[in-house]
Amino acid sequence: MNYLQPSEYELYGLEVTTALSWVTVASAVVDAHCRRTTLAVAEYTERLRTDSGERPIRLTYLPLSTVAPSTTPIISAQARYATPRRGEMEYEALGWDAALAFGLPGTWVDLDVSDLDVFPDTGEVTFPVNVLGWTFTELQIAYTAGLDPFPDAVKVACAQLVKNAQATPALNVKKNVVPDKMQLMYFSDSLMDETVQSLLAPYVAQRVG
Repeated sequence: MNYLQPSEYELYGLEVTTALSWVTVASAVVDAHCRRTTLAVAEYTERLRTDSGERPIRLTYLPLSTVAPSTTPIISAQARYATPRRGEMEYEALGWDAALAFGLPGTWVDLDVSDLDVFPDTGEVTFPVNVLGWTFTELQIAYTAGLDPFPDAVKVACAQLVKNAQATPALNVKKNVVPDKMQLMYFSDSLMDETVQSLLAPYVAQRVG
């Protein structure tokens, strides 16, 4: 997806005659730098392990975005019950007995997404405390995240990449074919200058281990 439209070229310092291919490749470089397929709103699924049922967990792709008519960016959530271990449960004896009696340890359950506390900007998702103290060891969450509309920072970064490439094309462009036949492969690392990196920093996917 291109982060600049031809009608925006002049506004962001590009010539109106700039070939679409420059913006297409610059947009691809933005995606690669941000470690995602697009900065637009898209659906993601992550499987995460937790340490002793710690809360909250943090999702990778930000910001989380709610797509109408939904009222939450979380599409679905499943969790695997942990095997109870002594000393980790507030109601230890009751938790052991109930969990083992129902064969819950290791099983997956669907969670009600309306019960989850979600913080879109940080990607934190907090699960309600189980009344018996049962915890989860693994979670699988489907959610939507991305930008709509694209902020100025992304558009400025895209335009700057184009200008950097045009300034030294022999150094920064290698060969391949993009949709409208311009022979480009990728921009060298020298195009991703400090200004561009700073503009894109909030959108780089960070897996929290």
